[in-house]
Amino acid sequence: MSDNVGDAEEAKAGGPAQAPQTEQTQTPAPAGPAPGPGPAGQAPAPAGQAPGPAAPAPAAAGPTPVPPPPGAPGAPAPPAPAVAPIAPGFAGHDPAAWHLWQMGQLRLRQQQAREEAAARAANSMWRRIRPAEAAPIHTATLVAVLAAGLTTAVVLGDGMGPGLLLAVLPAMVAAYAAARAAGRKARPWSLLWAAGCVALLAVPALRDSAWPSTLAILAAVLLAALALHGTRSWPGVLLAPLGFLDSAVSGVGWAWAGLRSRGGGAGRDRWVSVVKAALVAAVLLIVFGALFASADAAFADLLGGLLPDVSVGEGPFRFLLFLLGAVLALAAARTAAAPHRWDRVKSRQWKARSRVEWSLPLIVLNLLFAGFNAVQLAVLFGGYDKVLESTGLTYAEYARQGFWQLLWATVFVLAVIALALRWAPRGGAGDRRLVRSVLGTLCVLTLVVVASAVRRMDLYVDAYGLTRLRLSVVTMELWLGLVIVLLMAAGIAGGRWLARAVVGSAAATVLAFGLASPDGIIAEYNVTRYQQDNKLDLAYLRDLSSDAAPYLDRLPEPRRSCALMAIEADLRRASAAPWYATSLGEHRARRILRERPVTATVAECSRLGAYASRVE
Repeated sequence: MSDNVGDAEEAKAGGPAQAPQTEQTQTPAPAGPAPGPGPAGQAPAPAGQAPGPAAPAPAAAGPTPVPPPPGAPGAPAPPAPAVAPIAPGFAGHDPAAWHLWQMGQLRLRQQQAREEAAARAANSMWRRIRPAEAAPIHTATLVAVLAAGLTTAVVLGDGMGPGLLLAVLPAMVAAYAAARAAGRKARPWSLLWAAGCVALLAVPALRDSAWPSTLAILAAVLLAALALHGTRSWPGVLLAPLGFLDSAVSGVGWAWAGLRSRGGGAGRDRWVSVVKAALVAAVLLIVFGALFASADAAFADLLGGLLPDVSVGEGPFRFLLFLLGAVLALAAARTAAAPHRWDRVKSRQWKARSRVEWSLPLIVLNLLFAGFNAVQLAVLFGGYDKVLESTGLTYAEYARQGFWQLLWATVFVLAVIALALRWAPRGGAGDRRLVRSVLGTLCVLTLVVVASAVRRMDLYVDAYGLTRLRLSVVTMELWLGLVIVLLMAAGIAGGRWLARAVVGSAAATVLAFGLASPDGIIAEYNVTRYQQDNKLDLAYLRDLSSDAAPYLDRLPEPRRSCALMAIEADLRRASAAPWYATSLGEHRARRILRERPVTATVAECSRLGAYASRVE
């Protein structure tokens, strides 16, 4: 078809089509003398063009630089030959060409190594999870950060209590303002984590005991990290709190850049106006507040309870608290504006095993668990007396001997399930059914182990009473059982939500543990036990916090006074603490001791065993 088209074009043009010329046709030179060179520095005029006036020669700027000879220092490297020259030992070998080719190959390998290193750095895990560049800090965020620093310096200098929640609220406002300025929208999970964080920070305001308050603060940090990062994967859940460290460093520079951008022009005028207004307001409050306080004693007492009593000697400590509060608020705001992308951390896919290689060890483990659980059921229905006679153990020894082993067995089962899922066969629907059946059976048998461990601890508490350690470990064992139930649900409905569900269950357990007042539970149980069988570990009860005061107040004298003596001494030392550093537990204990003071002497308490060695 192409030949016919060409013939038609030739006929239309009136002759054969001429091929394009590949060489320029030379025009014969005109007769006459050949044109000679023009003036110095001017090239001869092209053929067919009249010579014009000579262009002025450029002014000489000095002698023309002479390039260094090849091989001299500073001389450019000659290009390496594209084809390898003849190697040494063969006819026609040129040493100079061979050396030049080797140097070129070396430079090529170095360039390739640099490019590969740059590609690896660009694709490294740290580059993938690094946050994006944050937008300039908003004015509302700066004001909230300043308020967080001032609140921390004022209310946390005297202790925790409700002051911790008051100091965190401005930081939450700073994070919200930064997220809004960055265009981020709150998701349902983020709102749930934020609500849980506030609830956990209320535990120090309610409880005087340090150990549930510490657990609540740690859990609140974890939930805050999840709320700000919005992560949902296992690596993200575990690594999210580490993002606060990087955000604290970058947040300082972020705030400094925002302050510098507002330091000139119209921004400076606005800031100067705000500072002047704040100073005038402070002067007015001080002057008229002092006048009203001197005029009315009730108003003076109200101000004394609301305002902190800050001395000059506490200045450095308060300044450090201000810096700490401001930096933590900046870390939260910087994370909200540009969070780390922890969900980009991908775990390596492990090699799937065959059905026999994967299932045989787990089936054997299931058989072992089934045999142990059969013995536990026999003991449960046959009674403990027969077991104690056959083993030679006492009632408490049998209970205490197995609890810790069963607790570790539960932890190890979770590790086995995690590893088994990484090596599980993934060939098709049959493999999925095998994995669900084997691991589901193991989870069900482990729940029986959890029940057995809890029952053993119950027996031990009946024999020796309840302590902080016993209450803590049995709570942990119950939470591990809840995690196993969540694993079973994930095996049926899918596990995309499992990481967040496990974290949520842990935070809910810590919150319930703190709100239930562990020291109050311990005191109530031991007081009830004393009323029933006249057994009381008075030395241990003396070490409880103010949360136990309402239950220790039920003891008869002088045991009541001996149990409350240490609490009364602690409250006497902290008598000057303001309201925002006093928990609800301390407030109740003060009221009880004010209504019924301690009356026993140290000698009486010593005779009752109040200063004996404690047993956990």
